[in-house]
Amino acid sequence: MRNGLPLIDLHRHLDGNLRLGTVLDLAREHGLSLPAWEPEELRPHVQVMSREPDLLGFLAKFALLKRVLVDYDAVRRIARENLEDAVAEGIDYIELRFSPYFMAEEHKLDPFGVVEACCDALEEARDLPVLARLIVIISRHYGPEVGEIELETALAHRHRGVVALDLAGDEANFPGELFVRHFARARDGGLRLVAHAGEASGASSVGQAVLELGAERIGHGVRAVEDPAVLELLAERRIALECCPTSNLQTSTVPDLSRHPLPFFLQSGQLVTLNTDDPSISGIDLAHEYRVAREELGLSEEELAQLQRNALEAAFLTPEERRRLLASPG
Repeated sequence: MRNGLPLIDLHRHLDGNLRLGTVLDLAREHGLSLPAWEPEELRPHVQVMSREPDLLGFLAKFALLKRVLVDYDAVRRIARENLEDAVAEGIDYIELRFSPYFMAEEHKLDPFGVVEACCDALEEARDLPVLARLIVIISRHYGPEVGEIELETALAHRHRGVVALDLAGDEANFPGELFVRHFARARDGGLRLVAHAGEASGASSVGQAVLELGAERIGHGVRAVEDPAVLELLAERRIALECCPTSNLQTSTVPDLSRHPLPFFLQSGQLVTLNTDDPSISGIDLAHEYRVAREELGLSEEELAQLQRNALEAAFLTPEERRRLLASPG
């Protein structure tokens, strides 16, 4: 899988990657109720065990995980464990994304404090052999006003490891048009731009994310395949697609893996990458996704290597960081 190239995950939600043991620890420590207290009995409540009918069914798995985000120490622990998990997977560079308002909501934390705790974890983990950055998400379903708060948290921490602003959540009911001004402010403030699009809505959502939001990368982007003009736009502007095949199957974005467009994207020259999305919710790691790409999507070793090269190109790194990663993967 390594192919002499760095191993990179550009699309991973840190609040979608909680260890079962940590969920149990935090619940016991803070007297929280859980539907089960044995790991295997708890697993079906926090992990997708079969396909969900749509994206919202998949997102419902976050509800219980959110319950254990009781304070900033819990947030810091979860962020740190995400970095430790990346090391265990052999990942050289990772971008971890999260919605601070979503993580703060259950226990009425300050979204700014949530971002600060994640930045603290990043700084405290400099001893780990993984390079990491943070991406702050605007959760669509909270609307534009809360979006302003999440944007401000990103701008306030852009010198502490936050490199980009993302848009995620209920794509079908909260279109990107609601967040144009947020992305303009983020760009003016020096942040890079990403948007989930083409997952629960069609190719026009992908086009809007590029043309109106200024997205440099598209989270998922599966349904871009429906419109040749959108594909041409992505190719012309060298917009990266952050593909997550297992997640796309579990959300019913694709009917089966044989119909996932990742091979088409790759073979037609799109800047497509391979990522995990929500490892603990999906019950996977990055090695699993590379096995899926090889065994289910039929990619060759050279095509797998191209995915790695694409990720290095699309990563929000400085030229020097990119050179260092390329010079010494692993």
